[in-house]
Amino acid sequence: MSITEKRALAAVLDDREVVAGFSRLAISVIITNPLAPDNPIVYVNDAFERTTGYSRSAVVGRNCRFLQGERTAKSDVDKVRDAVEGGRDVTVDILNYRASGEPFTNRLTIAPIHDQDGKPIYFLGLQKEIRTNDSGRGTLDHNLEVIRSRVHTDLAMILTTIGAADHSGTLEDPMREVEALPRRLECLQLVYEELRLTDDHVDWLGIDLGALLGRIASTVAHHEGRPGIRFGQRIDPADVTLEVATRVALLVSEALSNAFSHAFVGHDRGTVDLRVSRLSEGGLRILVADDGVGIPRNIDWPSERTRGGRLTASLLEGLDATINVARGAAGTVVMIDVPVDPHDLTSQGE
Repeated sequence: MSITEKRALAAVLDDREVVAGFSRLAISVIITNPLAPDNPIVYVNDAFERTTGYSRSAVVGRNCRFLQGERTAKSDVDKVRDAVEGGRDVTVDILNYRASGEPFTNRLTIAPIHDQDGKPIYFLGLQKEIRTNDSGRGTLDHNLEVIRSRVHTDLAMILTTIGAADHSGTLEDPMREVEALPRRLECLQLVYEELRLTDDHVDWLGIDLGALLGRIASTVAHHEGRPGIRFGQRIDPADVTLEVATRVALLVSEALSNAFSHAFVGHDRGTVDLRVSRLSEGGLRILVADDGVGIPRNIDWPSERTRGGRLTASLLEGLDATINVARGAAGTVVMIDVPVDPHDLTSQGE
């Protein structure tokens, strides 16, 4: 292997480790909504709560300026304000304050997420506390840029879809959509944690889809299940590309969440099953079945009238996948076929 090839491999490995170790880097994630008055926070992750001491419930709906204090430099605040007003990226080292009043230096990166017309509809903020024993700025800047690029791409896929203007007569409960955002972002983090590099594709970030979907399914069942509702899963092992894994993971998360939330209204017992199998001609078949009340005849799923439905439709389109929803007295079966290239779909151990 030439020196150039070794450097290229090292760069891929470094970037993979940065994103895969996202949760271990204590990177705070903030999402704000510039279309609402005063650009309020709509989401923060666990790292933000640990770093600042503020709970999620205490900050959602507020502008980020509460992190500033008497020693925060006005020039830094102006840089952030000007970038947000201009819809531009910005990185600045700014003095912030924890809930306890303790100051800390924060490397803040902000990037807008645009709609199809180029208008910012959300802002992604990444924060990393700078400590006196931290290594050089270059490494930290590189890590933040790798994470910013990956997270920005995936968030844009989600937020530009669910952030679309609501249709009249919407079916959804707005509070449920606020609660669903952490689940969708946790799904992305699980994708990042499953990143690995295959021996055969040096420039390809491979995902163990079986392990990933198993974790996502268990997480959804844990958070959205309830006593009396059983959950079973059977998932064939397979490796897929990062892009396919991200979309399939989100699809499974949406379908399972929909089943747990709506299939057993008025019922104390029931079953939800997830099956993911490889098709003989290439591709994947995803089945989410329940034995609950079934989807009402007058409701289509996925529905363009809900954010979750729009996100599901967008994910299906991006995968060129098909969906079939069967209704009956025994509940609902959702079948999704994903046409994955056989060269990009290999079972573990082959």
